Amino acid sequence: QVQLVESGGGLVQAGGSLRLSCAASGRTFSTYSMAWFRQAPGKEREFVAAIHWSTSNTNYGDSVKGRSTISRDNAKNTVYLQMNSLKPEDTANYLCAAGRPTTAFSAYARTYDYWGQGTQVTVSL
Repeated sequence: QVQLVESGGGLVQAGGSLRLSCAASGRTFSTYSMAWFRQAPGKEREFVAAIHWSTSNTNYGDSVKGRSTISRDNAKNTVYLQMNSLKPEDTANYLCAAGRPTTAFSAYARTYDYWGQGTQVTVSL
Protein backbone atom coordinates (compact mmCIF):
# COMPACT_ATOMS: atom_id res chain seq x y z
CA GLN A 1 0.00 0.00 0.00
CA VAL A 2 1.26 3.45 -0.93
CA GLN A 3 -0.16 6.71 0.34
CA LEU A 4 0.48 9.88 -1.60
CA VAL A 5 0.20 13.45 -0.36
CA GLU A 6 0.56 16.36 -2.75
CA SER A 7 1.55 19.92 -1.88
CA GLY A 8 2.78 23.10 -3.50
CA GLY A 9 -0.32 24.23 -5.34
CA GLY A 10 -1.71 27.71 -5.12
CA LEU A 11 -2.65 30.85 -6.99
CA VAL A 12 -0.13 32.21 -9.46
CA GLN A 13 -0.20 34.76 -12.24
CA ALA A 14 0.17 33.72 -15.85
CA GLY A 15 3.82 33.35 -16.74
CA GLY A 16 4.76 32.33 -13.22
CA SER A 17 6.12 29.07 -11.85
CA LEU A 18 5.18 26.49 -9.26
CA ARG A 19 6.85 23.41 -7.88
CA LEU A 20 4.54 20.63 -6.82
CA SER A 21 5.64 17.88 -4.46
CA CYS A 22 4.23 14.44 -3.81
CA ALA A 23 5.37 12.63 -0.68
CA ALA A 24 4.89 8.87 -0.65
CA SER A 25 4.71 6.49 2.25
CA GLY A 26 6.29 3.07 2.21
CA ARG A 27 9.78 1.68 1.85
CA THR A 28 9.40 0.58 -1.75
CA PHE A 29 9.00 4.02 -3.32
CA SER A 30 11.99 3.47 -5.60
CA THR A 31 10.20 0.56 -7.30
CA TYR A 32 7.17 2.63 -8.30
CA SER A 33 6.82 4.64 -11.45
CA MET A 34 5.37 8.01 -10.60
CA ALA A 35 3.19 10.40 -12.53
CA TRP A 36 1.23 13.60 -12.39
CA PHE A 37 -2.23 14.02 -13.86
CA ARG A 38 -4.58 16.95 -13.68
CA GLN A 39 -8.31 17.39 -13.74
CA ALA A 40 -10.31 20.56 -14.21
CA PRO A 41 -14.02 20.78 -13.36
CA GLY A 42 -16.14 19.15 -16.05
CA LYS A 43 -13.11 17.76 -17.88
CA GLU A 44 -11.48 14.37 -18.11
CA ARG A 45 -8.33 13.52 -16.22
CA GLU A 46 -5.33 14.59 -18.29
CA PHE A 47 -1.82 13.18 -18.29
CA VAL A 48 0.87 15.68 -17.33
CA ALA A 49 4.13 13.81 -16.75
CA ALA A 50 5.60 10.49 -15.65
CA ILE A 51 8.98 9.19 -14.54
CA HIS A 52 10.21 5.62 -14.81
CA TRP A 53 10.90 3.78 -11.58
CA SER A 54 14.34 2.52 -12.64
CA THR A 55 15.79 4.57 -15.46
CA SER A 56 14.16 7.90 -14.48
CA ASN A 57 13.23 8.34 -18.11
CA THR A 58 10.41 10.80 -18.44
CA ASN A 59 7.28 11.29 -20.49
CA TYR A 60 5.25 14.49 -20.85
CA GLY A 61 1.83 15.42 -22.04
CA ASP A 62 1.73 17.68 -25.08
CA SER A 63 0.08 20.49 -23.15
CA VAL A 64 3.02 20.88 -20.74
CA LYS A 65 5.94 19.64 -22.82
CA GLY A 66 8.80 22.13 -22.72
CA ARG A 67 7.35 23.97 -19.72
CA SER A 68 7.44 21.29 -17.05
CA THR A 69 9.97 18.95 -15.49
CA ILE A 70 9.24 15.86 -13.42
CA SER A 71 11.89 14.54 -11.07
CA ARG A 72 12.17 12.21 -8.11
CA ASP A 73 14.23 11.90 -4.95
CA ASN A 74 14.10 8.29 -3.81
CA ALA A 75 15.91 9.11 -0.57
CA LYS A 76 13.05 11.44 0.34
CA ASN A 77 10.25 9.32 -1.17
CA THR A 78 9.20 12.37 -3.11
CA VAL A 79 8.37 13.22 -6.71
CA TYR A 80 8.32 16.79 -7.98
CA LEU A 81 6.73 18.68 -10.83
CA GLN A 82 8.32 21.98 -11.75
CA MET A 83 5.97 24.03 -13.89
CA ASN A 84 7.07 27.20 -15.67
CA SER A 85 5.40 29.70 -17.97
CA LEU A 86 2.05 28.82 -16.47
CA LYS A 87 -1.10 29.60 -18.42
CA PRO A 88 -4.71 30.01 -17.28
CA GLU A 89 -5.51 26.71 -19.02
CA ASP A 90 -3.15 24.98 -16.58
CA THR A 91 -5.70 25.63 -13.84
CA ALA A 92 -6.71 22.24 -12.39
CA ASN A 93 -6.40 19.88 -9.49
CA TYR A 94 -3.05 18.13 -9.87
CA LEU A 95 -2.94 14.52 -8.74
CA CYS A 96 0.04 12.33 -8.03
CA ALA A 97 -0.07 8.66 -9.00
CA ALA A 98 2.10 5.61 -8.35
CA GLY A 99 2.31 2.51 -10.48
CA ARG A 100 4.09 -0.82 -10.24
CA PRO A 101 7.24 -1.36 -12.34
CA THR A 102 5.25 -2.58 -15.35
CA THR A 103 3.64 0.86 -15.54
CA ALA A 104 6.97 2.26 -16.80
CA PHE A 105 6.14 5.90 -17.62
CA SER A 106 2.67 5.32 -18.95
CA ALA A 107 0.37 8.19 -19.86
CA TYR A 108 -2.73 6.13 -19.09
CA ALA A 109 -4.42 6.73 -15.75
CA ARG A 110 -5.77 3.18 -15.57
CA THR A 111 -2.23 1.78 -15.31
CA TYR A 112 -1.58 3.49 -11.98
CA ASP A 113 -2.53 1.81 -8.74
CA TYR A 114 -2.40 4.57 -6.13
CA TRP A 115 -3.59 8.16 -6.18
CA GLY A 116 -3.34 11.19 -3.96
CA GLN A 117 -6.12 13.69 -3.30
CA GLY A 118 -4.50 16.41 -5.36
CA THR A 119 -3.33 19.97 -4.95
CA GLN A 120 -5.13 22.85 -6.64
CA VAL A 121 -3.30 25.07 -9.09
CA THR A 122 -5.01 28.25 -10.20
CA VAL A 123 -3.43 30.49 -12.82
CA SER A 124 -4.81 33.99 -13.22
CA LEU A 125 -4.39 36.45 -16.06
